[in-house]
Order: sequence, then C-alpha cells, then structure tokens
Amino acid sequence: MRVRVWGSRGSIASPGPEMARYGGNTSCIEVRLADGSLVVLDAGTGARALGENLIKDPPPAIHLLLTHLHVDHLEGLGFFAPIWSPDTELHIWGPRSPMTTLDKRVAMYFSPPLFPVHLNDVPARVTFHDAEGDWRIGDARASAQPILHPGPTVGYRIEEDGRALTYLTDHEPALGTDLERSSPEWISGWSLAFGADVLFHDCQYTDEEYETKVGWGHTSASQVATFADKAKVDRLLLFHHDPMRTDAQIDAMVEAVRAQLDERATCDAAAEGMTFEV
Repeated sequence: MRVRVWGSRGSIASPGPEMARYGGNTSCIEVRLADGSLVVLDAGTGARALGENLIKDPPPAIHLLLTHLHVDHLEGLGFFAPIWSPDTELHIWGPRSPMTTLDKRVAMYFSPPLFPVHLNDVPARVTFHDAEGDWRIGDARASAQPILHPGPTVGYRIEEDGRALTYLTDHEPALGTDLERSSPEWISGWSLAFGADVLFHDCQYTDEEYETKVGWGHTSASQVATFADKAKVDRLLLFHHDPMRTDAQIDAMVEAVRAQLDERATCDAAAEGMTFEV
C-alpha cells in the first residue's frame, strides 16, 4: 500500500504560516493498492488537491470511505474534480444511520443553500454502500466497525499482502472507561487497530484540554498512547490536529505521546504531503 496524506487537520481548515509544516487542510488520505485500486479515506478539504492530481491519471474506479458526515470530512467532495467527469466510477462507503440512507445524507450537503449543485446532477457514476463488516477492494480486504464519536461513525482497516493500515480519525475510546484497566475487547476500535502496521488516530487534545472536552468525540495525548500500546501497533500517526494547534505545539504533542508510548512503537504526527509505504 502506498499512502499519501492530503489533509490531517480537524474541525475546520486552518491555513497559515504557523500551520504550514503539518498543513491546514482537513481529513483526506490516499491509499494506492498493489493492483492500482484507489482508496480515499474521507473527503475533507484535502480532497480538492487530491482530485486535481487524479485528473492527470484517472483511475478506473475510486473507493471513498467516509468515517462520518461531519462537514470537515465531507466538504472537499464538491471540489473533488473526478466527480465532475462522467467517466468516473465512484463508490462511496459510509456509516449506516437509523434515520435515512447514506445518499440522502450526502445529498443534504449537495443542495442549496449549502452547495449550488444537487447530488443527482453530479455527472460521475456514483454508488453508495453502507460500510459494515468486511468486503474486498481489489486484492485488499476492507473492514469497518462503529466507533465512539457523536453521530454514526465508523473506523476502517485495510489489509493487503499481510500488512494492515487502520484509520480512526474521530474517536474517543476513553469515554466512560479507564483505558489502562479495561480489557482490550471492550475498548472501542481496538479490534480494528490490533496489530496494525500503521494507525492513524485522533489526538486533538492535550490531557489538560480533554478535562473540559469529555464526550466531544476526540482523544488526548496520554489516551492515544495507551490505546496504541494496547493495540500493539507498529507505527502511530497522530491525526485530526486541532485547528488552533501550531506546528510547534504539534511537535510538543508528539513528544508527549512518545514519552508514554511503549518502545516497540514509533510515533509521528501526520503531515500534509507525507508519503510512505505500508
């Protein structure tokens, strides 16, 4: 799997000189599978630049995996160039809701006054899927499970050739539990993350900030370190950076997590433009 980060910020895009190194675009990650299949994790504002890049060499199909429908994970879809081409085959996966279907929820964004074009008028060939259980994308296995965050939200795991990438962008596994003392099987997202080669995980808050943000659906530095240790991941990438967090402050978050993380794992902060192989 070849991975590129197009957006790693949370809540709202935050461009500026103090955010330049980690980037200001909201959640969007490109995953290229060995057979050329394309998986896109979330469609935050980072999806705009990704779409421009894809126009140069259009893939046969695009699989967009949405964790949830908060606007910072969806707002780039209207500016994702491939959806404006009738040659694009786009599969959109997202969490099931008891209220209405995925296409109708996405259509709320693709409608005036929020957006000038209705979803039905998008020229790409779009198919919607509920993200549940396991399914195949090319030669890889994709998995989705509900995780703790306000509103229907799922996390994803992609496995190919014995390697695994897990994406838990908006996640609060410590809600109502003590991560240190809890059995792993009772921790939200643990089975998706267990043994992953790479884990993208929410780390929006410092420990001090989290005290007043309990229930908001995000994770603190010490909590993500504990979660990663319990899941026995090899590489932890901090994600969903607070929109007010400067590059220097994110550096400090990384050091705080590294200080608590088991020595077997590495830790960095996801940065816009970062590329690597899993």
